[in-house]
Amino acid sequence: MSGNLFKSIEDTVSNRDAPFLMSPEGSTVSYGRMIALSSQYAHALIALGVEKGDRVAVQTRKCAECLWLYLACLRVGAVYLPLNTAYTVAEIAYFVGDAEPALFVCDEERLTDMQRTLADGAQTVIAMTGLHSDSLAMRADPMPERFETIDLSADDLAAILYTSGTTGRSKGAMITHENLRSNALALTDIWRFGSSDRLLHALPIYHTHGLFVATNTILLAGASMLFLPKFDVDAVLEHLPMATTMMGVPTFYSRLLAHPDFTADTVQNMRLFISGSAPLSAEVHRNFTARTGMAILERYGMTETNMITSNPYDGPRKPGAVGFPLPGISARIADPQTGKELEHGEIGVIELTGPNVFKGYWRMPQKTRDVFRDDGYFITGDLGYIDEEGYFTISGRDKDLIISGGLNVYPAEIENALDALNGIAESAIIGLPHADFGEAVTAIVVAADGAPIDEDDIRNELQSVLAKFKVPRRVIAMDTLPRNTMGKIQKTLLREQFTDLYQE
Repeated sequence: MSGNLFKSIEDTVSNRDAPFLMSPEGSTVSYGRMIALSSQYAHALIALGVEKGDRVAVQTRKCAECLWLYLACLRVGAVYLPLNTAYTVAEIAYFVGDAEPALFVCDEERLTDMQRTLADGAQTVIAMTGLHSDSLAMRADPMPERFETIDLSADDLAAILYTSGTTGRSKGAMITHENLRSNALALTDIWRFGSSDRLLHALPIYHTHGLFVATNTILLAGASMLFLPKFDVDAVLEHLPMATTMMGVPTFYSRLLAHPDFTADTVQNMRLFISGSAPLSAEVHRNFTARTGMAILERYGMTETNMITSNPYDGPRKPGAVGFPLPGISARIADPQTGKELEHGEIGVIELTGPNVFKGYWRMPQKTRDVFRDDGYFITGDLGYIDEEGYFTISGRDKDLIISGGLNVYPAEIENALDALNGIAESAIIGLPHADFGEAVTAIVVAADGAPIDEDDIRNELQSVLAKFKVPRRVIAMDTLPRNTMGKIQKTLLREQFTDLYQE
């Protein structure tokens, strides 16, 4: 039996005429057409010289063609490398230098910049689609609609997803075919997905949530997706009556609740709302139930593991809790230093083992060793506890990590960029409560030798080197930063001092 995830997808397709993907405009792609399109893209990859094990980096706007390319990579044994559309040219240069992809696919309007930036590399740079340039879609169009999906080991890589590091250097999490298959099958089971389901898909697909949790689960359930280009509250309200399920980040739900047209009638055909990628506040949870009569199902996962726990489909969905480990996953709370398992109610680090746990960090063997216990358990770095009923609750995380709009932001990278600017002696990046984003990235800076601090100028300079979601929403000048006796900046004091900065 092949370990190739796409083989499993093909095996589940009992009706090739069944709908898989529906656009907001009303066009539909069937399962049979999906298989044909992924075949054409697989042939196009091979024609471009892509071989088994090669990395294919992709930075494009959300489009159906991205899915055909992702599935084609599975079929030829290539490693899919999605990149956030907000990443700057400078950030992309790091990822490409580290992963050394054989092919880089981008939007047509960025093609010239990417070709210039990556001119020294061996990879081919091509547009995904385009009217004025050679494109991958154009090359795929005349290709045969049949392709023999190659046999792979379940342990072969399917994707590399970059996750921020506390030192500012991103790490490539190596995700295998079995990691993806086992997790999607578990989610299909516990969330009761079937062929009659229609998922409202408004998530980005450069992230594990929208690409793997949503898409793979739908494919292995034989269900369908309403594929929106982005989250737009009016578009979501328009299409919710045609859906049965939705996956989102907390920001989606807070924005829906802020809209007067979001009522119980809007969701009368829905059976399930799922939230993840950032903590869902108990207030949003309660307000959503009061408005709709439905309880949001919160789950917990991370790039290295896909999904780990979920609140139950049947049974109480506790506000603030993330539920129980998925089938096949063993999770525990351990002492961060010793690894000793702790009793229920005690706070410690969340650790787990199971078929969903990644293979390691790309070309970082020491980093990989550092995050695994001797007994094979992966150390998440997130703090939590298990309550008396067995529910996991996240009580903390790496203290510097900021989650803004569902995206992870590590301060070290931004602080390095700030400290490199003229006129700034030192800086500290903190996350502050924000009604829409959960946390807002905020910079506290000290001027060098009395240099003037212009907030707009600093933010504009950072936008040339950092993705938009990393750029601080506010830049605040102070004479000095608070430090403890060891000289370490006390970010806790800064968070306390400015905690109400974004509160109305």
